[in-house]
Amino acid sequence: MTLGPVMLDLAGPELGPEDRELLGHPAVGGVILFSRNFVDPDQVRALTRAIHAVREPHLLIGVDQEGGRVQRFREGFTRLPPAGRIGALYRDHPARGLRAAERLGWLMAAELRAVGVDFSFAPVLDLDRGLSQVIGDRAFGDSQAAVTELAVAWMRGVHAAGMAAVGKHFPGHGGVAADSHAELPRDDRPLEVLRRADLAPFARLIDHGLEAIMPAHVVFPRIDPQPAGFSSFWLQTLLRRELGFQGVIFSDDLSMQGAADVGDHRGRADLALAAGCDMILICNDRAAALEVIEGRGPHEDPTICLRLLRMHGRRALDGTALHLDPRRQEALHSLAELEPYGLPSLDLEDPTSHGKQHETDRR
Repeated sequence: MTLGPVMLDLAGPELGPEDRELLGHPAVGGVILFSRNFVDPDQVRALTRAIHAVREPHLLIGVDQEGGRVQRFREGFTRLPPAGRIGALYRDHPARGLRAAERLGWLMAAELRAVGVDFSFAPVLDLDRGLSQVIGDRAFGDSQAAVTELAVAWMRGVHAAGMAAVGKHFPGHGGVAADSHAELPRDDRPLEVLRRADLAPFARLIDHGLEAIMPAHVVFPRIDPQPAGFSSFWLQTLLRRELGFQGVIFSDDLSMQGAADVGDHRGRADLALAAGCDMILICNDRAAALEVIEGRGPHEDPTICLRLLRMHGRRALDGTALHLDPRRQEALHSLAELEPYGLPSLDLEDPTSHGKQHETDRR
């Protein structure tokens, strides 16, 4: 059985009989984990093993572990800073900032790989233009040059830990104030302006081997009437043909309000896949997930199948080896260098990543 085009979520920290049956459906290809699925490293390690045991090839397992406001796993994991803190260090001390980005990218990935997670939906490649609260300090900064250099360094660390990277939110979410979790943002800038700034980090990371990209639920009406994640222009003409991207295209969560104008969940799924998405996310809505997978099968295109298989995590350190690895101490040293730029908030994360707010798991 090959991997299917749908990534969905689970209700709790264990895999129940209903979950196992659902994950065995041929249209399913992955699972995204949230805070409600996490108790501690041992528990989540058991959960990922159970998910991987459901079928061959193993279902992909992803999580949002950016740092700052968006870090799903906390107890027993290093509390990571938001990317903007690394950007602030880079502005004052470029070499130290680049070193911190690489080391902390490695630490994030190594900790996730040690518990069986294949990848994190990161890095954020948006530019922080001071407009979008939903992006804000999740971005490395407001300069496309700084964002690019720091993201390349971060990805280098992630690759060293055996993990693929997912750049988001293509072609850029930083130019709008509206939050796509609550409404569909409109960015009226022309394509030539986007090429000079927002698109640049994506282009550079593609040149450096970026494995996956997530498009934004943002519409650019001067370029295409459809939001980027439902647009064959953005995903096929520009991303695939012009930029030469050969990796996986993940949709953002189709349950978000920014996707609602496209149609019902089935229609959203059909349009996103037709536009060029390889895997679509349906989060926090089991009824919608069941609607989308009904009558749908696995990918038959061998190119897409190969892309998805490359998202599986590679070598992983166990907990003891990770604790003793000198790279961990180097990363903690870089973390200490970031303290003058503000400590990470200990508040629960706000709904900034893939979908609507859940009753017990603010996203």
